[in-house]
Amino acid sequence: MKQLNKQMAGTVVKVGSTSRSECGAALSADGTDFAGHITYQQRRNAFRSGRALQLMQTPSGNLRWSIVPMSEFDKSERALASEEVANLPSEQKEMLDFIHSSYNLKPRSLTMNELKWKHLIRSAVRGKNIMMTGPAGSGKTMAAKALVKALDRPDYVFNMGATQDPRSTLIGNVQFNPEAGTWLSESLFVKAIQTPDAVILLDELTRAHPDAWNILMPVLDQGQRYLRLDEKEDQATINVAKGVTFIATANIGNEYTATRALDRALLDRFTTIEMDLLNDEEESNLLAYMFPHVQATVLNDVAKIAHLTRIESLNESPRIDNGISTRTSVEIAGLLYDGFSLVEAAEITIYPQYDASGGVDSERTFVKQIVQKFINDGSDEELFTEAEMDSEA
Repeated sequence: MKQLNKQMAGTVVKVGSTSRSECGAALSADGTDFAGHITYQQRRNAFRSGRALQLMQTPSGNLRWSIVPMSEFDKSERALASEEVANLPSEQKEMLDFIHSSYNLKPRSLTMNELKWKHLIRSAVRGKNIMMTGPAGSGKTMAAKALVKALDRPDYVFNMGATQDPRSTLIGNVQFNPEAGTWLSESLFVKAIQTPDAVILLDELTRAHPDAWNILMPVLDQGQRYLRLDEKEDQATINVAKGVTFIATANIGNEYTATRALDRALLDRFTTIEMDLLNDEEESNLLAYMFPHVQATVLNDVAKIAHLTRIESLNESPRIDNGISTRTSVEIAGLLYDGFSLVEAAEITIYPQYDASGGVDSERTFVKQIVQKFINDGSDEELFTEAEMDSEA
């Protein structure tokens, strides 16, 4: 292992996952792994706090690793990128500049870290197929729609989970009348794939019928990119237009009972981007941005309730199977804005999601106990400040 020396002072590393450990690698911007020089405890602390580690030289001349904001790693990454792009073609320089300055295109209502947003943008402008995964309500569809707006491209949305007749939805229907005879009435999907630079959203792909997957196989294959209108050898095929990007959303896991495990060959046709669940601070900030006239303390309570349910659902022996999604938190905040109390909002949005069987040991009872910690005896507290009420009037 290469020994550390004083010339390495200032090196910033980002802690990442490996197949064996959630914080098993500590990579610098140029890809050098310094994990062997950093204790597991230091790596874990940095990883769980979402920060980086920087090699510092003490006044006595010793070297030590210190936790620093992730922005320090981003600076070193950008500096390295600047050196590497000096001799690139102008077209590639423009592409790099667009990708790495694209974070300002992300709407504030979408909470998504910079790396994943840039990966999403890069995949789209390179014509990749993108699979958005993550828990229900984590913002998969919102991210896809934000991408469309950021790139200002034509877009088409197909709800694959609601597709009862895959062939009709993806290819079309055979029509007949005595005068014109038989012809194929092409679907909207056929039009979509022939639209240059279109972004095509395949929503809820894991809920689609397997026949839909079979039809999509050659469409999504980078080496084929065509749609066959009929299985007969002499039938016409429709080529996918240049620049078309497919984005699929998927719920993957045992808790999604109406979903199907995706065929491995189909899954391999996608670049996967996983949406993260928000922590309580991120969720509170999002709710405050969306509902600025609702008291921040109440919105903070909503975020904490959701966060506690998510932590419990991830335990080895959880007392509930799933946590409250961000989608539900936004719905609760909307109810608060419309004059409902937190007690009432919980009654109509949270509790119905949990099984009431089992009495005091039920999921619903457990969740009610969490909610009760944040309720002030009926919650007749005013949710709006006087100034805000005046402005609303």
